[in-house]
Amino acid sequence: MQAKTMKAIAVMPGQANSIHLRETAVPMMGPDQVLVRTLRVGLCGTDGEINHGDYGVPPKGDDFLILGHENFGVVEQIAPEVHGFKPGDFVVSTVRRPCYQCYNCDRGENDMCTSGNYTERGIKGRHGFMSEFYVEAPHYLIKIPAHLENIGVLLEPMSVVEKGIDHGFLAQRRLQWNPKTAVVLGAGPVGMLAAAILRIRGLRVVLVGREPDTDLRAQIARSIEAEYFSVAGISLLDLPKHLGPIDLAIEATGSASVVFNSMQILAPNGVLCLLSVTGGFKMETQPIEVINQKLVLGNNVVYGSVNANPRHFRMGVDDFATIQERYPGFLQSLITNRLPMKDFMSWFTTRGVGIKTTLEIGTAQAVSA
Repeated sequence: MQAKTMKAIAVMPGQANSIHLRETAVPMMGPDQVLVRTLRVGLCGTDGEINHGDYGVPPKGDDFLILGHENFGVVEQIAPEVHGFKPGDFVVSTVRRPCYQCYNCDRGENDMCTSGNYTERGIKGRHGFMSEFYVEAPHYLIKIPAHLENIGVLLEPMSVVEKGIDHGFLAQRRLQWNPKTAVVLGAGPVGMLAAAILRIRGLRVVLVGREPDTDLRAQIARSIEAEYFSVAGISLLDLPKHLGPIDLAIEATGSASVVFNSMQILAPNGVLCLLSVTGGFKMETQPIEVINQKLVLGNNVVYGSVNANPRHFRMGVDDFATIQERYPGFLQSLITNRLPMKDFMSWFTTRGVGIKTTLEIGTAQAVSA
């Protein structure tokens, strides 16, 4: 018999530091839905910003929002009309849901919604995955092979990176493009995943961070045959002098000032993908004429990328397998902290050190009454 209530980590959107553990009802399955037991969720800056009250929207009818968008779970039960899944399957759910109002959403590209009326699990208008169970329609679920169980929780951030890199290469179909050097700005989880994807695509990859060469991040970067370059005490604008022409840059620092500096380091025909979502209203002087001239005369492309559609999640699963085979242990090394669910507050108050922290929500055991 299915449990009737479950534990969940939630906030009162708009209220700073309202995060709390609550008891709530296990969602009911529809005739074409799947009940998933959450095993773990990844913690990221978005969760912290929602807890700060910066943004976040509860589902209609609720005054609270269950957090969590980076997820990994196991199928607990399927409804009669569900095909292609069975209890025991490991799964990750995609995050964004369509607005039902625009052409892109109608085509299954919810990540490219033009109306802005989409919903996102754990962020906007739909509960997330920091709960013991969730219910999902099967077409939003991605199967994870059993041998990727330990790192499956990285698939949501992986999908965002897959989309960003994919769109860069799609944009460059405008010309004959043979990129040699890629620079990844930011040595967090997103930056590390970007470096790995670009390495298995054969590019020279330089991971750029503020940490010294002796830092764990530098060691991990070298484990995938990437270079590590510390900009401690060095202007980001001088990177081309040290590294040579930069054909592709992935910005994943969370710093708006880095965004504008990175527009100035591209080689001719270079591409810059912005993956940072920054908040606030900070004002800063920028050399706008220099930036404009550089972008125009260099035939450069600058674009932002956020969220992903199922195609990019599936690309992520395929690349996980390749990365695991070529660089054993790399993906596991990115998960540096695993917290029990009961200790969630420690991350939201101190964040701690490391690369990626997960909350361990449950195990793949049967549901108790």
